[in-house]
Amino acid sequence: MVKILYARVSSIGQNLDRQIQNAEQYDKVFEDKCSGKDTNRPALQEMLGYIREGDNVFCHEMSRLARNNFDLIDLVNKILSKGASVHFIKENLNFYPDKSDPISQLMLGVLAAISQFNRNLINERQKEGVLIAKLNGRYKGTKKHLTNAQIQELKELAQNKQAWPVKKLMERYNISRASVYNYLKA
Repeated sequence: MVKILYARVSSIGQNLDRQIQNAEQYDKVFEDKCSGKDTNRPALQEMLGYIREGDNVFCHEMSRLARNNFDLIDLVNKILSKGASVHFIKENLNFYPDKSDPISQLMLGVLAAISQFNRNLINERQKEGVLIAKLNGRYKGTKKHLTNAQIQELKELAQNKQAWPVKKLMERYNISRASVYNYLKA
């Protein structure tokens, strides 16, 4: 039985300290620094491939594993189907492959719905704030993090995907995965 910890923050600028403060208690730690809007995350996918029967997967809180109902329930079921258990530390919820607890299942669905609702509210408020700022002439859009010369360099480096994968470009320019792709599109 392997104790696995999965931790995630939404961007490179954030740190995982709060979630991994007891990392030495785990046999394997998987860390993502990207949005939880979907399940296309490198460490998450690596973890799903690593899990074996009898393993225990721990996550600081449900929103770190997924930000919407469907993905959260789907991920928990994928882990359980491999014969591993899932433990959410903050919510004190535990799921085991060999027994179905109706109360835990209900709590998973309710808390996942609340998490998704909260994310939707944040997005709505942000859009309203941007609209009001635009109407008042105070919104100029997000500032470029890179100079034109850096953008050109990034595009040139990106042509050699072998030597410069997206992750390496993210680290070199201290920008998010989305920013790399946005600069490449521009």
